[in-house]
Amino acid sequence: MSAVPQPASGTPSAAGAPAPAPVTRIARRQAKPGREREYEATIREMFGAMRKHKGFLGADLLPPESEGGDYQVVVNFGSEAELAAWDDSTERSDFHVRLREVAANEPEYRRLSGLEAWFAPAVVPASMHPPRAKMAFVTWLGIFPTVSFYLWLVSLWPGFVEQPFLPRTAVFTGLIVITMTWLVMPRLTRLMRGFLASSKKG
Repeated sequence: MSAVPQPASGTPSAAGAPAPAPVTRIARRQAKPGREREYEATIREMFGAMRKHKGFLGADLLPPESEGGDYQVVVNFGSEAELAAWDDSTERSDFHVRLREVAANEPEYRRLSGLEAWFAPAVVPASMHPPRAKMAFVTWLGIFPTVSFYLWLVSLWPGFVEQPFLPRTAVFTGLIVITMTWLVMPRLTRLMRGFLASSKKG
C-alpha cells in the first residue's frame, strides 16, 4: 500500500459557516498483464500532482488480493468542489491518457461521505480492513469528548432538560452525529491512520 502525506484540511469560513464535508473516492481498475509496475508508478506520480491541488487530504494505492485483480485508488479531498477542481485539471487528463496505455479497463468509481467515509478502506479487501477493535477504539476516542462536551453544554441551559424526552434526545443525538461526521472523525481517522493500518497486510 502506498500512502501520501496529507496537508492540513480546510477551515471554517470567516463568517463561521461549517467547513464542507470531506469526500472520499475509490476507483477500481485492472492493470494490463505484465505492466503492473508501470501502472503503479503512474498512479504514484499522479498522487504527487494531486498534492499540489487545494483540498487534497491524502491518497492510497491498494494492490489486488490476487494476480490480475483490481487495484483500488482511494483519494480524499476536503470537499466535492475541490475534488471537482482536480477532475477538471489538465494534469488529471494527462495522467488518464497515460493510464489507458497500462490499464486493462476503464475505472469504476464510488464516492463515500459522512459516516460511510469515517473508515474509508471499508470497500477494500477484508484482509486490509482496520481491525474492528481498533475502529471501535478510535470511534470511542471521538465519541467520549464529543458527548462530554454536549453534556456540559446542556448543563448550562436548565430549560433544555425540562423539554419532552424524545425531542430533547433527538436534538442531543443530532448534534453529536453532526459533530462526529463533519468535524471529529475526518480529523481523528487521519490522525490515527498509522494506528489503524499498523496490522494490515500488503
